[in-house]
Amino acid sequence: MEDGSWGDYDLITIKIRNGKSFPAGRHQPPCYISPAMSIEAPAAQKKVNLRRPDILEAVQAQVLSHYRSELVERVRANGCVLSADSLTVKLAKEFGFCYGVERAIDLAYAARKYFPSDKPIYLLGEIIHNPEVNDQIRNMGIQIISPKPTEDEMTRLHAGDVVMIPAFGTEVGTRKRLEEKGCVLVDTTCGDVMSVWKRVRQYSKESVTSIIHGKAWHEETKATSSQARAYGSGHYLVVFNLAETDYVCRYIVLGGDKREFLDKFAGSYSQGFDPELHLRAVGVANQTTMLRGETEEVQRRFKAAMEKKYGAGEVAEHFRFFDTICGATQDRQDALQKLLREPMNLLIVIGGYNSSNTSHLAEMGEAKLPTYFIKNAAKMESDKLIRHYDQHDKKEIETRDWLPYGKITVGITAGASCPNNLIEDVIRRLFELRGISVQKLLAN
Repeated sequence: MEDGSWGDYDLITIKIRNGKSFPAGRHQPPCYISPAMSIEAPAAQKKVNLRRPDILEAVQAQVLSHYRSELVERVRANGCVLSADSLTVKLAKEFGFCYGVERAIDLAYAARKYFPSDKPIYLLGEIIHNPEVNDQIRNMGIQIISPKPTEDEMTRLHAGDVVMIPAFGTEVGTRKRLEEKGCVLVDTTCGDVMSVWKRVRQYSKESVTSIIHGKAWHEETKATSSQARAYGSGHYLVVFNLAETDYVCRYIVLGGDKREFLDKFAGSYSQGFDPELHLRAVGVANQTTMLRGETEEVQRRFKAAMEKKYGAGEVAEHFRFFDTICGATQDRQDALQKLLREPMNLLIVIGGYNSSNTSHLAEMGEAKLPTYFIKNAAKMESDKLIRHYDQHDKKEIETRDWLPYGKITVGITAGASCPNNLIEDVIRRLFELRGISVQKLLAN
């Protein structure tokens, strides 16, 4: 989402709601905070804009000191290429922090600046999927609790405590519990995620089951799927890949063993979901960080299944779709695809191992050339040894003799939750492993 497009959503509203809840399906705008019930506050509504100039100016220097990189900016200005001696590094044209991530981080820093230092601030899980960024948030005194707080954690919370909702959003039930507790919510949910929520809620209103292309265990998908139940009658089913898509499509067309179906997708559908009833009309949505091409194929296959089952003339009654891929995610995928057309010896992908958009960048690289998915430069222990994440085995592995001798070109990209300072560290480390000093690097 482009800068400046959030409008009034950057205002934070603090107000008393007298114990009343909003009607089902109605939600506070993003970035608003509101304590419920018995917090002492002026009777009149009070607005606090966390993005007002004095607060932003106070935190921007801190944000930049933590995440900015002069070297990366210089490389970008030089056509995203840096060469010295036998090593050339090429950056994808689009990489690193997206606007939604920057905004979430700004709001976290602004909240810590605005609220008194002795006032507890809690964060539901991770603000974004990057360990270094989350460590910085923790170092500011923001306490991380479970994305879906346990009973013990809820007991620790008190009316007036500040709770931050991360960029992925949170489940409807979790938000409701926090509001009933009287917590002050700072909502940093990405606007692209909320666009998906709007679509899923619309499907629910129309008694259309949401088919969500995503990872059922991911915080964003959990939050999105909960929106299908916001009115109490909607249903959802999460499909992870094309193999699962084909299984569901065959069931739509041919029927099958309902118990087998429910066992196969355990944990990936709504309470009371019945494939014999709730696959008659479906609408496709997605986790915003999935591969666009795969989501489009999921859409195509469900549409084809409905055409086969009900006839082309009846498809509109049984199938809906909406493009909900995050623009920043797509920009990074497009930029990497372009980079992969150029001659390179290997690719390094930087980001948190639990970052969905970063994992898809690594998948794209693995299909073309040796690719190493690392969370920071320390994983490049020497030119003989690199520790990197294996997405198939879900663990870090070692690869030896990974950096070839002679004249080489190394591609670099980073997920939307990776700050530029970590990209700089990787660039510097690569040249250091070739015996090229930082001073010489900067002199070029």
